[in-house]
Amino acid sequence: MIHRDQLVAACDHQLRAAQFKDYTVNGLQVAGSEHVKRVMTGVTACQALLDEAVAWQADVVLVHHGYFWKNEPVAITGMKQKRIKTLLDNDISLLAYHLPLDAHAEMGNNAELARRLGWKVEGCIDGELGEGLLWSGRLAQPLSVQDLAVQIAHTLQREPLVIEAPQVGDIERIAWCTGGAQDMITAAFEARAQAFVSGEISERTTHLAREMGIHYIAAGHHATERYGIQAMGEWLSNEYDVEHRFVDIDNPA
Repeated sequence: MIHRDQLVAACDHQLRAAQFKDYTVNGLQVAGSEHVKRVMTGVTACQALLDEAVAWQADVVLVHHGYFWKNEPVAITGMKQKRIKTLLDNDISLLAYHLPLDAHAEMGNNAELARRLGWKVEGCIDGELGEGLLWSGRLAQPLSVQDLAVQIAHTLQREPLVIEAPQVGDIERIAWCTGGAQDMITAAFEARAQAFVSGEISERTTHLAREMGIHYIAAGHHATERYGIQAMGEWLSNEYDVEHRFVDIDNPA
């Protein structure tokens, strides 16, 4: 067992949450029980995840996508009211870490994606490692874009959408940013990456990839961001006397 405030402080410190200018509140978003025995992790604090937390009698729900996003309506009504009522009625705390979890050098989303796919990390294009969001490196061995897509599909258990740049051959240099980072493709190209991997795609991304000459792979917002939050939960379980369970709520996006 650990005190809620001690757990929150440990997460804030480990992820250096205060250093990030974000679109949401990082850290404790809804306060529940002061005593924590069970921590449930998931990508997004949707109602289905909260229902799983209630059934498991979790004390904390720890997610990548929480609540209170910039420019969203502030009124606690409808879907938001139901979610927050579920937490409060069951004395469950909600912790959420957005950009700090993307950036973390050891157990962040980008770090975990590279580890699972065997990519060699060389640094970040947009900042220091651990602070930047656009990561760069090399494949373990050169691959065609088709073979890379097969590897990603096997690892993430989701078929990626691939935009090929015909003028680019086998891939050695790669850049990536999990989630909805498709507009970083220009920065990836300017850093001489031959392929860029992210989660989502916009209509314009196709033309940028083809005309600049860089392969683009949209591997799924949810699929690319499953692993950082799991690593965070495992770290808490190892460091403190808490039980951890990850629940993957299916999301094809």
